[in-house]
Amino acid sequence: MALVHSIERRQLAGFAAVAVVAGELAIMFTGAVLPSPLYPLYQQRFGFSDVVLTAIYAVYVLGNLIALLIFGRLSDQVGRRSATLPAICVGIISTLVFLFAKSTAWLFAARMLSGFATGLASGTATAWISELPASGGKSATGRIASVANFVGLAMGPLLAGLLAAFAPWPLHLVFIIYLAVLLGAGATIIFSPETVTEPVHHVRDLSLTPRLGVPSQIRVQFISPAVTAFVVFALIGFYAALIPNLLVESLHQKSPSVSGSVVFALFAVAAVCVILTGRLTSRTAMLGALIVLLPSVWLLVAAQLAHSMLLLLCATALGGLTAALGYRGSLEEANRMAPSDQRSEVVSSYLVAVYAGNSVPVVGIGLLAAITSSITAHLSFAAVITLLAFIALAVAIKSPQSDQTQ
Repeated sequence: MALVHSIERRQLAGFAAVAVVAGELAIMFTGAVLPSPLYPLYQQRFGFSDVVLTAIYAVYVLGNLIALLIFGRLSDQVGRRSATLPAICVGIISTLVFLFAKSTAWLFAARMLSGFATGLASGTATAWISELPASGGKSATGRIASVANFVGLAMGPLLAGLLAAFAPWPLHLVFIIYLAVLLGAGATIIFSPETVTEPVHHVRDLSLTPRLGVPSQIRVQFISPAVTAFVVFALIGFYAALIPNLLVESLHQKSPSVSGSVVFALFAVAAVCVILTGRLTSRTAMLGALIVLLPSVWLLVAAQLAHSMLLLLCATALGGLTAALGYRGSLEEANRMAPSDQRSEVVSSYLVAVYAGNSVPVVGIGLLAAITSSITAHLSFAAVITLLAFIALAVAIKSPQSDQTQ
């Protein structure tokens, strides 16, 4: 009986460790989109243009890329806990910069710090979960990480939007609360089990050389998951950066609670769909995402043209399904085709496509809208995304379904 209780305690501790690390991952992604419903309020306070708004959003990706290219392998060397705690500290600094922001420049600094913190924490947490015995293996790890990612992305804009609409200090209270949450996450991480058994103890022994590259034998196949990641995260970036202004200008919905709820709906649907579609193969998920992407992006444009909240909600539901299938499917496909001795380079190259998709189209929309109009910019966005989706579909259908990487 004592042995049974001992095993049960170990299992419970294992599940708790997975929950803590997944919770920390969700919390870090919450910070990534926390300012989304607040952008129109920041525009009123600091007086910057829509072009500057897209740049503020996109500079987040610069922090992501620094974390990926320079510090992407840090946790493999110093340990998961030793890399996670600095990521949380940078997240705290980013939150403090938002909290005391005095000008537009503060927002740029806060966003870049937030991008670095999330980039470092996400790779570390995903690897950490996969190494914990209670995680359930690689496929379960992918689902756990994806759900944590989308839950965090859902909660951020909802919390910020509701507090900005119905509570005092609309540009401050949410960051005070988030600061307390980050401190709590850091405290729990300290007691989580380390999985790197032989960490590096001296700075001179660290290797921070970036590893990027796609082997020649899989370059054609790699186009499909890379382009899928680009277009899916372009859609996600559109919601996170531009939906608040679209709601104000086209649907006359000025409350931050509305924009926060729409972005919440996108990621909440994505989190649920990750769970419900877990039995689909990675290839089927990726192809499904590319197909569903087309009506979701054109419904988004139709909602703006028709000034229809109903169409926007339909687009959002399809967008959530697109995000769930596209992110999981394309990442698993990139992992599947990568040679085992070059997996980190291939996945890093895949993540560059993710971050590029999350930023470049948003900046392009902002610049084009300033020159022409938001309608023209959004139509152009939909047309380019559609073309890229067809390219990814064509390559995926023609490429052989090899088992290169198992």
